[in-house]
Amino acid sequence: MATTSAPGTEFSDSLDAGFEDAGELPAGTGPWRLAMRRLRRNKVALFFGALFVLIVVLCLLAPVYAKHVAHIGPNTGNITGTVKVGGKEENIVSFTGIPIGPTWQSRYFFGADGNGRDTAVRLLYGGRNSLEIGAVATVITMVFALFFGVLAGFYRGAWDSVITRALDVVWAYPAVLLGVTLGTVFATGGVGPIHGTFLLVPAIVVGIVYIPYVAKPVRGQVMQLREREFIDAARQQGLSNRQIMFSELLPNLSSTIVVFIPLILANAILLEAGLSFLGAGVQPPAPSWGTMISDGIASIPEAFSNVLVPGIMLVLCVMSINIFGDGLRDALDPRAKVRIAH
Repeated sequence: MATTSAPGTEFSDSLDAGFEDAGELPAGTGPWRLAMRRLRRNKVALFFGALFVLIVVLCLLAPVYAKHVAHIGPNTGNITGTVKVGGKEENIVSFTGIPIGPTWQSRYFFGADGNGRDTAVRLLYGGRNSLEIGAVATVITMVFALFFGVLAGFYRGAWDSVITRALDVVWAYPAVLLGVTLGTVFATGGVGPIHGTFLLVPAIVVGIVYIPYVAKPVRGQVMQLREREFIDAARQQGLSNRQIMFSELLPNLSSTIVVFIPLILANAILLEAGLSFLGAGVQPPAPSWGTMISDGIASIPEAFSNVLVPGIMLVLCVMSINIFGDGLRDALDPRAKVRIAH
C-alpha cells in the first residue's frame, strides 16, 4: 500500500538536510583573517618585518651590551685610554685626534668617536632614543589627526573650515623646515618646563609636523562614510553624534589607521634623524643616529665607519618599516586578487 507524506514534509526534510550540509562547510572568513592570510603569503614583507623586530630587540638590549660586553656607558669618554688589538696596545684616540676604527672584538666593536666613546654602545642607545621618539611622535600624530579629521569630516561647516585652514597652515611648510623651526625654539629657549634636553621635545615636534598628512585623508574618508546607509540607520536608532563617531566611523577607519601607523613611524624616525643631524633634534650628550652621523662627519675619511654604521642602521630600520607597511597595505586592500586556500 502506497504511503503519502503530509504536505510540507518534503520541504522540511530538504531544509533539515540543507542545515546538516551547511554544518560541514568551513566557517565564514572575516576581513582581518583574509588580510592575515594575504600578509603571510608576502614573504618579503614578513622578512623585513622580522628585521625591524630584530633591530628593536637589539636596541632594547643596549644596557645589557654596555654593562656585560663593552663595559662602558654611552656617554663615557676615554680619550687617553688604550685597548688591545691583536695583542698590541693601541690608543683609543690618537695624538692627532683620530679615533680607533672597528676592532671586531667585545670592546669598541665598531671603533670609537672623537671623544673615545664606544660607537657600538652609542649606536644601540641612539637606536633606543630614535625608536622611542618615533613611537611617541606616531602616537601624537595619530591621536590628533584622528580627532581633527573625524571632527572636520563629520560636522563639516564651520568646524571643517577652521580645522582645515589650521591644517593647511602646517601643511604649507616643508616637514624638515617646520621641524627645524619648532626644534630650534624648544632647544634654545623652550616653552615652559619643556626644553631641548628632553627626548619628548623632538617627539612633540615630529608629531605636530605630520598631523596634516594623516588628518586630511581621514577627513576625506569620513566625509564619504557619513553619507552611507549605516550612518542613516544609526541616526534613526537615536544614536548621538558622539556614539556614531565611536561606534560606527572609527571601526570603519581601522584599516586606514593600521596602514598609516608604519608609514608615519618610518617618516618620524627619518625626520628625527634629520633634525638631530642639523642640531634641532636630540641634544648632546644623548645619542641618536642623526647626532652620530653629524659627529662622525668631522672624522671623515680616517674614521669613515662612524658615519657608515649609524647610516646603515638608519636605512635598514626605515626601509624595513616601509616595506612591511607596503605589504600590510596590500593585505588590507579588499581589491587584492589573492586566492584564499582553505
